[in-house]
Amino acid sequence: MHEPEPTPAGAALTDFILSMFRASNLTLTWGDRIVAPLGLTSARWQILGAIVAAERPQPVAWLARDLEANRQNVQRIVNDLEKEGLVTFQPNPHHRRAQLVTLTDKGTAAFNEAIRLYTPLVNDLSAGLEVEDIQTALRVITELRNRLQGQTDTEQ
Repeated sequence: MHEPEPTPAGAALTDFILSMFRASNLTLTWGDRIVAPLGLTSARWQILGAIVAAERPQPVAWLARDLEANRQNVQRIVNDLEKEGLVTFQPNPHHRRAQLVTLTDKGTAAFNEAIRLYTPLVNDLSAGLEVEDIQTALRVITELRNRLQGQTDTEQ
């Protein structure tokens, strides 16, 4: 039986995906090192960022959706953040059981400090890279994410 051969675009995308996996792992490790002095991990920092980015308080399920992450994992991390006083749960007028997640003053301070530590490091990391190249990479990865999301939606 003849195995299908990847097209040139398929082979290039495979190389891109494998490189993206490696870059993702390295990025998470890099992020962990940045926020470790604050008692955070990349995952916790991501969730604090999703809360900050939301226009209004959201339930965990919506945060998970925005992050394209597993709801149970987000719930576990949010519960840990709540125990550490970084977030609090507020009543949701639209759903009794799905409480809204908000940052506490301590959570806001931790997020702001993480950004303060991150900014000079990301500036150093981006030195010598062309903004246009970064924007092209962003367009490619965004399109790949959209296509994968479309496949996931049709499989459910």
